[in-house]
Amino acid sequence: MSLLRDEAVVLRTYRLGESDRIVVLLSKQHGTLRAVAKGVRKTKSKFGSRLEPLSHVTAIIWEGRSDLGVVNQVEVIDGFRTVREDLDRITQAMTILEVADQLSQERHADPRLYQMVVGALTSLNDPGTTPVLVAPAFLFKALVAEGAGPIVNECASCSSDGPLVAFDLSEGGMLCSSCRRGRPVSPEALVVLQQILGGGLRSVLSSPAPEGSAEVVQLATEAIEHHLDRRLRSVRSSVGL
Repeated sequence: MSLLRDEAVVLRTYRLGESDRIVVLLSKQHGTLRAVAKGVRKTKSKFGSRLEPLSHVTAIIWEGRSDLGVVNQVEVIDGFRTVREDLDRITQAMTILEVADQLSQERHADPRLYQMVVGALTSLNDPGTTPVLVAPAFLFKALVAEGAGPIVNECASCSSDGPLVAFDLSEGGMLCSSCRRGRPVSPEALVVLQQILGGGLRSVLSSPAPEGSAEVVQLATEAIEHHLDRRLRSVRSSVGL
């Protein structure tokens, strides 16, 4: 047996037996970790709510020969209370966790993804942040980190600088009027896309939701689903699809 200590975000949990849960964590130094939290579903559990999805924690895990470790100790760094008390924010947070779960690899450190997740949840937890674009921004930034970020400042097909009027996943981003195919994109939505991917994200998140936000949400969802080759349960369930 050995002890592993790391910072982590709880991505999801599922039941094991009558009183235990398996906890899936995105850790800072070890990628995705799976561990058993013994007795966590009992009223007198020493872990309580510290191992619920969204929790940012420092965890100590006993490791043996099994792929599953055993949670030995948990200290909360941030429970993101503001997120948990707001339906819009928690919906955004669940999307972030679901995508992080799909992108992360077990026992393979990805400090950039970890910091992106913590940063996105921290932004969502700030009452001064407009939540609607936090998850879409995370999705686009995740695509960039994966080497699949969309081209938004010139035509992805012919490299023309405009006017850019449509977004096509197979072409890799925005298209000009001559190459247009895929989904039409309004000038307002294009401005938001360029701000998110061009260094203006903080300004976008600290202002009221700009015109074109709904389009950007849809574009981000379609782009990440295309990359993952699967639909996002958190998004589809929130809109009844």
